[in-house]
Amino acid sequence: MEKRRKRNRKRRLLILLIALFFTTVMFTTTTYAWFTANQTVKVNTLTVNVEAKNGIQISVDGTNWKSIVQEADITGASTTYGNSVNQLPDTMEPVSTIGEIDNTGKMKMYYGQITSNAGGNYILTAERDTEVSGTSGKFIAFDLFFKVTAPTTVYLSTNSGVKTTDDTDTGIKNASRIGFVMLGNADAGDTVQNIQNMGLDLDNDEAAAITKYIWEPNYDVHTAAAVSHARDTYGVTTSQTGGSQIAYAGVKADITTTNNVLVQVEDPLDYVTDFGSLFGSVTVTHSTKAGAGFASNLQLFTLQAGITKVRVYMWVEGQDVDCENNASGGTITYDLVITTLSE
Repeated sequence: MEKRRKRNRKRRLLILLIALFFTTVMFTTTTYAWFTANQTVKVNTLTVNVEAKNGIQISVDGTNWKSIVQEADITGASTTYGNSVNQLPDTMEPVSTIGEIDNTGKMKMYYGQITSNAGGNYILTAERDTEVSGTSGKFIAFDLFFKVTAPTTVYLSTNSGVKTTDDTDTGIKNASRIGFVMLGNADAGDTVQNIQNMGLDLDNDEAAAITKYIWEPNYDVHTAAAVSHARDTYGVTTSQTGGSQIAYAGVKADITTTNNVLVQVEDPLDYVTDFGSLFGSVTVTHSTKAGAGFASNLQLFTLQAGITKVRVYMWVEGQDVDCENNASGGTITYDLVITTLSE
């Protein structure tokens, strides 16, 4: 009888120890960049409004022109634009990029996950994730065509931004990015085929010379969990409001378990120093604060006379300090309003 009680006590102790181990692992994994619980972010709405003022026109296929482009136009572009690869997923997962462009005019995105190495340390693995037409995928990507009769500077309206539509702000909007890839310019009288094919067949030098812009909205705000995450994972001190912009290293190549890229580093840019072939510092060309964001329209780029093809990307940046488990599961809205008016 006494032996049985001892065995039961040992069994209960073992169960408690196992439970304590998994509880410790669970709490530890929630501190790292990227999502470690395979959670996703639901994109509730995608709003793309382009105001056709002062002679600007917008199109999703380079031949049918409108004053405003909306989601239905983007998803239906393939009917008149055979090479269209517009990806609008219902849910999103974190990816990372330095903004490098491949030979087909696509921005190189890498999907990362947290795994463990032989020593039990948390490491980052990643692989290239290329967009396809439809509602699958992990990020948003689509083509827009602009037509103007003279060189025209366009602006982001103050109505633009990434917002949370949930009652509870998970903070995922603070890890969002929007990118613009300038794929080429053609004469307005050129053939539809030539207009649509701009940027689809580039050599290495042409791809490297492509101009791209990365916009980071909401850079100055973080949730309490993100503030702790920045401190504990990257050694970065920030605040929930009024924070400075935080530099980070984006993924630029596949990362395997053999690379042993430890998740916890002393500084976000240490990845570039320690793993230069896998990471690169990211040039954020436009950044805005949360809320009003910017008091007047923000200059974006200048269109040349004729038709310009621009590929737009919207994603959750996995290397952002705000990309942590507490932020996942939210609903965010991307609002992109482009205008020719500076005010």
